[in-house]
Amino acid sequence: MPKVLQAVRGMNDILPEEAEVWEDLEERLVFWLKSYGYRPLRLPVVEPTSLFRRAIGESTDIVEKEMYAFTDNLNGEELTLRPEGTAGCVRAAIQHNMAAQVPKRLYYSGPMFRHERPQKGRYRQFNQFGVESLGFSGPDIDAEHILMLARLWDELGISDLVSLQLNNLGEVEERTCYREALVTWLAARQERLDEDSRRRLHSNPLRILDSKNPETQKLCRQAPQLVDYLGEKSRHHLKSVERFLRDAGVEYTVNPNLVRGLDYYNLTVYEWVTNSLGAQGTICAGGRYDGLFAQLGGKPTPAAGFAIGQERLLGVLANAGKLPEATTPNVYMAHQGEAAQRLAFSTAELLRDESLRVIVHCGGGGFKAQIKKADQSGADFAVIIGGDEVTDNTAQLKPLREMSGLEGSSYSSRQQCIPVARLADAIYDYYIGQSDDSD
Repeated sequence: MPKVLQAVRGMNDILPEEAEVWEDLEERLVFWLKSYGYRPLRLPVVEPTSLFRRAIGESTDIVEKEMYAFTDNLNGEELTLRPEGTAGCVRAAIQHNMAAQVPKRLYYSGPMFRHERPQKGRYRQFNQFGVESLGFSGPDIDAEHILMLARLWDELGISDLVSLQLNNLGEVEERTCYREALVTWLAARQERLDEDSRRRLHSNPLRILDSKNPETQKLCRQAPQLVDYLGEKSRHHLKSVERFLRDAGVEYTVNPNLVRGLDYYNLTVYEWVTNSLGAQGTICAGGRYDGLFAQLGGKPTPAAGFAIGQERLLGVLANAGKLPEATTPNVYMAHQGEAAQRLAFSTAELLRDESLRVIVHCGGGGFKAQIKKADQSGADFAVIIGGDEVTDNTAQLKPLREMSGLEGSSYSSRQQCIPVARLADAIYDYYIGQSDDSD
């Protein structure tokens, strides 16, 4: 027997029941983004490896250890499965001269890839909704991103499960001065650093501030603070963002050790975190990256964005009991005989014209077996067509679920013979009767 093949570890199948929940969330996210004037962008999954080396930073964990990079066998080109979306978005904007036309509000979604140790909330293939605003230089766009996220959490019913952490990384020159001071301070105490932080001391010292090691965290709280190295312009930018948030009643915490894992950020950075997912507590993160366009060979262009981790957001919704119920059909069409099958197919199209979800039985079998399948499908009604119904151009309408409010009303829960032309009206009568009597 051939060996049974399985998905790559950390790259998960999303089966129909769960995939419907994904679709529901994605539809809500698209509606939310469009309500703020954001437009869709579709980007390649594979990009030149050099794009991420230049954008993310050679000394970051992503580039050093996590990218799925490979050589194209046909032309020798170095390629990478995208580990994040911002670099590809900026590459596309430069390539197609998008930012030079007018400022852009864009969004995209899809899989990202990082070779990490798989665990709950951290997978090798994971999905993000990314949002990018190109050509906006002020703190107002930073605030807009945060405020629109606050609205999303409220609409999803999880505002009490997430909190906002905010910081300002200043500009390159300010971070350079701070980096020198931080390295000098930590080098004098490197025996107290964990092994990973000692490795980062001279390659990417700001990432030490984000260490999860308790002893390193304790040491970093005593270290020099970046805020003390910010110039007046950077401080004003942070204060302006904070003013927008206070005006809107959005609570936040300034976290001086929040630095993010990507080198392209400047000024505003933030994370929305939760305690409901265990170790993987960040469900959304973002900030400004004003230098990235020039870094990738484009005209200097201010920009800001964020990304939402879909798996983690769905995890929060699941833990809060906020996931939508799976979508089920309204009608399951049962039939017997060639003429009845033909009428079932045409009747199903009439019902779909009225926005009803309909499954037509396929595969033969008696009415008893078909009604059993109808019940298993979760449909509210079975529509049954046999020889007599073909002759009369009618159908038997059989409710399959106990509908609250129908008892004692004019809406019978028993099987009824209905003319095909009135079938959709009869079904909606049941639903309206249920709704009215429930009220």
